[in-house]
Amino acid sequence: MAGRHTNLALLWATILALVTGGAAFTVGTSGGRWVIVAHGVVALAIIVLAPWKTVIARRGIRRRGPGRGLSVGLTVVTLLALVTGVALVTGSVNSIGPFTIMQLHVALGLLTVSLTVIHTLQRPAAHRATDLSKRNALRVGALLTAAGGLWLTVESLVHFTGARGSERRFTGSHEIVDAEDVPFTQWINDTVQHLDPETHRISILGTDHSVVELAMTGDVIEATLDCTGGWYTTQEWAGTRLDRLLGSAQGQSVVVRSVTGYWRRFPLAQAPLLLLATHVAGSLLRDGNGGPVRLVAPDRRGYWWVKWVAAIDVDDRPSWWQPPLPTA
Repeated sequence: MAGRHTNLALLWATILALVTGGAAFTVGTSGGRWVIVAHGVVALAIIVLAPWKTVIARRGIRRRGPGRGLSVGLTVVTLLALVTGVALVTGSVNSIGPFTIMQLHVALGLLTVSLTVIHTLQRPAAHRATDLSKRNALRVGALLTAAGGLWLTVESLVHFTGARGSERRFTGSHEIVDAEDVPFTQWINDTVQHLDPETHRISILGTDHSVVELAMTGDVIEATLDCTGGWYTTQEWAGTRLDRLLGSAQGQSVVVRSVTGYWRRFPLAQAPLLLLATHVAGSLLRDGNGGPVRLVAPDRRGYWWVKWVAAIDVDDRPSWWQPPLPTA
């Protein structure tokens, strides 16, 4: 199998790893577990293909042709992406320096895809009509079966040994029990805001509300904040439900905006499920965790939980009228 078919299989495995990895960031409920499983199986398929790719790599090294350095770099980056993925699954390493293992895994994965695209452009492995044959379909089936078996083996070993990864959430995130231990995280280029709870105002349908007003309502919900950085925490959040604040407002969606310009859009019908929180676990929200007021969006990943809320409006645009992942 060492040759063009191996290169094509690796190309498609890399593409699928990118697609399933990106989709995994959107999963908030256990119904989407299959996306995370698919990502793991596709990644392990790359490992299964490694022996055949090694044969190809040896040929290329002996030829000492152009692109040799890129090939070596791609190999190293791919291995590091796989290693960080295994570390994430087993829970053996939480972070390296200021970066979590999840952040490193994502960065290495994106770099792998970028180098793969360049490598493919330099050494294209053209598709042929004969690739859609019964023999190749059986090869793909065998590859996925082997990768699936390897995934089950790894998962079984993690649980059998009682490794920290055995307690991870279905998204792959590891639990933080104490709210005081929750790290300060931001999406892309946001920075921690330092707002005065006594003077900060939240514009809701054009009317200003104080943080004190939101805290006095006393609505409390238990919800899980699952960060794409690789951790989650389940806490009691206190504040005011959005439906109380929006009243009889008409429209299709509600837009929640941060003082940084960050925003997310939700179906108006889900307003009773959303909370403007001022407290977590009985304490005021800290600046780095979105204080003095942040959105709590149960069953959604952390990037939906808008921090440092500044304004909330309702309009007639559909809730899907936004990037699936925030761009800034």
